[in-house]
Amino acid sequence: MREPNHTSTAPDAPKASVTYRRLLSYVKPFKRQFAIALAGMVGYAITEAGFAALMKPLLDGSFVNQDKRAILFVPILIILIFIVRGVAGFASTYYMSWIGWSVIKQLRKEVFAKYLTLPTRFYDNASSGELISRITFNSQRVAQAASTTLTIMVRDSLTAIGLLLLMFYQSWQLSLCFLVIGPIIGIIVDRVSRQFRNVSRNIQDSMGEVSHVIQEAVDGSRVIKIFGGQLTEENQFDIVNERNRAFNMRETAIRALNVPIIQMLVAIALAIIVYVASSGGIAERLSVGEFMSFVTAMLLLFQPLRRLTSLNSQIQNGIAAGETLFATLDLASEQDNGTKQLSLPVQSIEYRSVGLQYIKDKPAVLNDVNLSINSGETVAFVGESGSGKTSLVNLLPRLYDMNQGDILINGVPITEYTLASLRSTIAYVSQDVMLFNDTIANNIAYGSDNSIDAEQLQKACVTAHAHEFITQFPEQYDTMVGENGVMLSGGQRQRVAIARAILKNAPILILDEATSALDTESERKVQEGLDALMQNRTTLVVAHRLSTIERADKIIVMDKGRVVESGTHNDLLEVDSHYRRLHQLHSATQ
Repeated sequence: MREPNHTSTAPDAPKASVTYRRLLSYVKPFKRQFAIALAGMVGYAITEAGFAALMKPLLDGSFVNQDKRAILFVPILIILIFIVRGVAGFASTYYMSWIGWSVIKQLRKEVFAKYLTLPTRFYDNASSGELISRITFNSQRVAQAASTTLTIMVRDSLTAIGLLLLMFYQSWQLSLCFLVIGPIIGIIVDRVSRQFRNVSRNIQDSMGEVSHVIQEAVDGSRVIKIFGGQLTEENQFDIVNERNRAFNMRETAIRALNVPIIQMLVAIALAIIVYVASSGGIAERLSVGEFMSFVTAMLLLFQPLRRLTSLNSQIQNGIAAGETLFATLDLASEQDNGTKQLSLPVQSIEYRSVGLQYIKDKPAVLNDVNLSINSGETVAFVGESGSGKTSLVNLLPRLYDMNQGDILINGVPITEYTLASLRSTIAYVSQDVMLFNDTIANNIAYGSDNSIDAEQLQKACVTAHAHEFITQFPEQYDTMVGENGVMLSGGQRQRVAIARAILKNAPILILDEATSALDTESERKVQEGLDALMQNRTTLVVAHRLSTIERADKIIVMDKGRVVESGTHNDLLEVDSHYRRLHQLHSATQ
């Protein structure tokens, strides 16, 4: 059974205060909306204290002294207070929510944009489920810390301050009881904060594991069915699902203990206040209205204090999520330090002493590779699996960066060209065709500018031998291909990919075992499309079937990351060569 991956790709967490300040920086662009929300929070806090203050004229004026003005105006003031309270509450809640979703949108945009620029090596080691979880689950927790919790923090803090000021105005002696418990609450909150952060990180990691297992089950549904792997996948999901549940329950337990402990401290203070206010000299100095105003303020203080004490868990969740997101945003993107534009035509490609090592302390994948390719040549790379063929051609568009040596196009190292300029000259067709869940037309025109018209697109499809099967669909070029082209056969997907490469019309073409997974009939049609595509282009072919590269201008034979021989098909067969042995072995298996 596979073990869930508990490792995190994030570096060591920075200080919580630094992370939270960075979270709040996402709120700064929305100053106008925040100002409206802040005004609403202030208004809400004033109405809370105002309602408690209204208890004095309500009781002393209306009931004790029978003041007719108080009897008339107090009910009106109550209505006005709750009208203001409703408007202020709506303004603060709506605009802070608006800011929160704007922050989520911005964070998702930045993380998604970062994903598009990260080096290929990053994806070789990353879990796709974890990456998806970061951009969905983590971003919402961050926004909650940057907006919703900020609303509670500001609004309830202002409310608490207003109520405390009113309490001190009514009786400073009774109010001191609340100040006594302040340091005790602070110590508890500090201790609990660390626990919340650690548990939140574990929850986020476990959510990544859950997403990863789900995605594997969806992507591998056919393999699971054929090989009877349902029980294996259920057991695997149970492991990560239980892990996620356990961490969430641990967080719930910490939160559930945190709030009642603090509330108990507040209740003790309340009991002392009631006892002191009901006996001795303080009771004689307070009127009924003043005492009820004090008690009302004290009771109203419970709600904001309860929310403020429970706020800590949400902040720590947001900080933990922010650490992961910011760690992703701080990762180094692909190196794009080139300043030159690759001008056409492409006259030559040269590999000079090229070496590549994917992982330190592991054998190099390529060693001291030297070769030259002239304009318009078709160069095929052959060798056993693991010989370095695909790695060699992947260096040309800089999907990976070499550890040593140089690759030159027109005599200039490719690192001196901008990535966009370099890659605009290269078209790529592999055995693993990537099609997006879109129409056939949009998949073929993918990455092209708006100047591509229907006539150009259809011409590319005719050349790729794709037009015939496309027109048999009821919606023709507007046919949806499904996720990763699942609605098309393997040969059809390959021909769509060839049409895409033809439409790009790039001078350099890379074919990475483009026909290795096809049946004979599909291979014939795809090969016809490839032959048309290769016309007047410099082509690098990674070949699995040697029969597909016999007409290549040059064949490069690789073994254990090195070029062991090169020449034409006939030249290599005439001598006792590595290629000759590969060809004989291939012929014997046909």
